[in-house]
Amino acid sequence: MANCVVVFTQGKCTKFSNSLLLQIILGEVICCVLSLFIFAPQYIFEMENRRVRLRFAPSPTGGLHMGGVRTALFNYLFAKKHGGDFLLRIEDTDQTRYVKGAEEYIIAALQWTGIKIDEGVGVGGPHAPYRQSERKEKGIYQQYADQLVKSGHAYYAFDTAEELDAMRKRLEAAKVAAPQYNSVSRQSMRNSLTLSEDEVNKLMQNKVPFVIRLKVPRNEEIRFHDIIRGWVLVNSSQVDDKVLLKSDGMPTYHLAHIVDDYLMDISHAVRGEEWLPSAPAHILIYRYLGWEDKMPQLAHLPLILKPDGNGKLSKRDKSGLPMFPLNWNDPSTGEQYIGYKESGFFPEAFANMLAMLGWNPGTTQEIFSMTELIEAFSFERVNKSGAKFDPEKTKWFNQQYLRKKTDSELAKLFTPLLQKHLEAINLSSQQFTESYVEGVCKLVKEKSHFIEEFWESGKYFFVAPSEYDQEVIKKRWNEASEGFIKTLHDAYSACSDFSAGETEKLFKETAEKCGISPGAVMQLFRVCLSGVGGGPVLFDMVELLGKSVVLERLNSALTGIKK
Repeated sequence: MANCVVVFTQGKCTKFSNSLLLQIILGEVICCVLSLFIFAPQYIFEMENRRVRLRFAPSPTGGLHMGGVRTALFNYLFAKKHGGDFLLRIEDTDQTRYVKGAEEYIIAALQWTGIKIDEGVGVGGPHAPYRQSERKEKGIYQQYADQLVKSGHAYYAFDTAEELDAMRKRLEAAKVAAPQYNSVSRQSMRNSLTLSEDEVNKLMQNKVPFVIRLKVPRNEEIRFHDIIRGWVLVNSSQVDDKVLLKSDGMPTYHLAHIVDDYLMDISHAVRGEEWLPSAPAHILIYRYLGWEDKMPQLAHLPLILKPDGNGKLSKRDKSGLPMFPLNWNDPSTGEQYIGYKESGFFPEAFANMLAMLGWNPGTTQEIFSMTELIEAFSFERVNKSGAKFDPEKTKWFNQQYLRKKTDSELAKLFTPLLQKHLEAINLSSQQFTESYVEGVCKLVKEKSHFIEEFWESGKYFFVAPSEYDQEVIKKRWNEASEGFIKTLHDAYSACSDFSAGETEKLFKETAEKCGISPGAVMQLFRVCLSGVGGGPVLFDMVELLGKSVVLERLNSALTGIKK
């Protein structure tokens, strides 16, 4: 049989591709089906009587990528839907990769996205401390590593880096597909399984560096249930002996997160699918520590893929949109990454967009408030396959939230940008009333994705055009149209009602008087007022600009336009 992971779900078997090569026989799949109907209901019943507690546990190795924010969001939505707790834990076991400022960035990113931390780093709680480095100093992990050694489920390994490299080369030379430290290769290495007790004691007395490894059994089947993927079966011969405790006494992720999840009474462990290959080893650790009855339900989220679907979306993706929620300046590399916040995205739009990457509500609804997401979310509606990141759809989400805001709200957001642009050309924003700015926002928002676009698409509301769309001028400016503009100027001068309806009516009447089709001069009229050939509803724009400005700009156009 080909090496694979077999996932049994919805009445059929499928292959799940990952770095492990797993051998499963048909009889075990049948056994899995039976366990689904016999044992799963009891397990689910036990979980339903337990308080829902989920954690997001990032490593402070850099800025929090949008994929990490989505993981936090899914944890948060599920916890809140079931009246539970959302925890933030910092997994800083790899001190060599620690990046200053990363922890603060993670907290700020979650807060901006609208994810509220109930317990953990920055908040506190009954299970403090919530940084694994601090928990290590309290001796929390060492005792469980020692317990596993004492029970015969873990062992000391004294192999040097050179010896480990030599082992890998031997296995590669022997055409082993996935060279690893496992139940076979460990027999030829320096560890407490191959050395005598005296030799081990002597090495430890001489303070020879060692790690503690999980003792994975040979040729034993490991099965576990994933909320998203169904039942997964793995043969232990394909699982390596994970390092549980490093030579500096710091636990690895494999041990630390299990101990912490158990002590913090975590009910569901939700993480990216890149951790699925490690799950069999984690199941064994729970079993060997006697914690299977308190093991969290597992859910492995699908990857966020590049727009073309080829590969995982990375922080250096060239999609044209940010990969981070907030600006991130990496102190270790000097690299700078722009954030969604600084790019003009609303946090509600960002959260909504992330929720739809891999999850769907089962309806056509796409716009959800955080409250609505909490009500609708379930892991049963999370896809197994990766979700393509769509830059245009991402901007569309922001556009929908922009349109939902009142003109007053938009004006408050736009005013600081307006002041900045006007000051750059030595103009003051004081001459424009609040109601006028609100009116501009009302007209330009329908075609905008971001507040920042208001100036580019509507600066003529504040500054008279100095240039005119040459394509329109070449096509439409002639003796007849010039005469029409002059006649329209006179008609508007005598007009007492400068509302959109009246100015449009007068425009058409003037065109008829001049023997010109209104459609033949309407775009030219727009260019005379704004300098550009497109924009919001024309006569709403005329009303907002007001009579004096319209007359002034028509005069300027008559003297400034040259075909």
